[in-house]
Amino acid sequence: MIWTLSIAFVALVALITAYLTRHYLFTLAALYHKSEQPPEVNETTYEPAVSVMIPAHNEEQVIERILQRMTELTYPKEKLEVIVIDDASTDKTGKKAKRFAKNHKFIHFVQRNQTEGGNGKPEALNYGLKHVSGEIIYCFDADYYPQRDIIEKLTVCFKNPKVGAVQGRVTVLNEPDSIVTRLVALERTGGYRVDQFARNELELISQFGGTVGGFRKNLIETLGGWDPNILAEDTDLTFRIYLAGFKIKYVNSADCYEEAVENWGSYWRQRSRWAKGHMQCAFRHVWPVIRSKKMSLREKVDGFLLLNVYFVPILATLAWIIGAVLFLVEPIEWVNVLWMMLPISFYSSVGNFAPFFEVGIGAYLDGRDRICWLIPMLFLTFMLNVLICTKAFIDLCFSRITGKKRHTWSKTVHKGNGSQHIN
Repeated sequence: MIWTLSIAFVALVALITAYLTRHYLFTLAALYHKSEQPPEVNETTYEPAVSVMIPAHNEEQVIERILQRMTELTYPKEKLEVIVIDDASTDKTGKKAKRFAKNHKFIHFVQRNQTEGGNGKPEALNYGLKHVSGEIIYCFDADYYPQRDIIEKLTVCFKNPKVGAVQGRVTVLNEPDSIVTRLVALERTGGYRVDQFARNELELISQFGGTVGGFRKNLIETLGGWDPNILAEDTDLTFRIYLAGFKIKYVNSADCYEEAVENWGSYWRQRSRWAKGHMQCAFRHVWPVIRSKKMSLREKVDGFLLLNVYFVPILATLAWIIGAVLFLVEPIEWVNVLWMMLPISFYSSVGNFAPFFEVGIGAYLDGRDRICWLIPMLFLTFMLNVLICTKAFIDLCFSRITGKKRHTWSKTVHKGNGSQHIN
């Protein structure tokens, strides 16, 4: 029994160390490159027809802000169309969107009724896909606020025929509102400025985030659109794109603001959906990734680690429990050494998936030194995510046992906060 626990403990510590090493490599890569390399382009102007889809369910507080921003985009309006998808809203979202569509020819309004709509973002996007005409399709959530030239910055990547999708950077708009928004801002700093940036520079798996990004229309149609049974439709699409032989490019300079959740209840609901959806993708894609002949070895290794990242808080906690049992029941010298190393790697490798050194370096690269004083508080979000991930895993196991495949989409409520911070 002791040896079985010892083997399990060593295996868990080895896995946590792999994630720790991965994050250190990402941090070093971000420091080494610092600024992104612009895509190779020739002098010929590249301006394909572009469609922007904005799914919206009860977004009356923010829909006008993003539609006003769409009118300010610098991309040629004759090559741009914006599709607002009113997904069975019961507030004034439709009324406000219709007014913009009436005043601007490139903005179009489509609506799903109460019977068919309101079941989540994937279904809304599939409905919107029927109405787009552009060669390149972009998605923006209703609470987002992009740079004026973001379409140009992202679209140039598609000059490379191997690129199937692009992703821009997400920055928190309402950061000063609460301690939760500040911690989310920290997560975003590490997750995009270091994690996404490094994966792009190292030619690993750049992740499509579901918003502030786009893809080729013919590719998404070939892939069959979005699966409404997957709660993390962005992660699912990421791996379907790579398994199809295409790449995703991350553009750090293509910045876009988001309204972050501002209380712990909203944080729990949002991250529960992310965790459950990501685990669904792990169950679906791990084996195809391992067997894929279209992905490089480095992409497979990174893909495996990325798919399983939401299991790590559970496994790290299990490692602590097993280590404590071994330490108390029958102390073994080498187990004690690993046990002493575990608390450091425990937080460093999985601190809510944006480890403290990634956040610190991200803040340094952004010139935001003062925000670093909040880094120790990420331990709060990490402990919360241990509970979130554990419950998500139990829910998925229960649904598989009972045969229940459909999971409820928990929408994030947006209040339009943070507009005063826009420059």
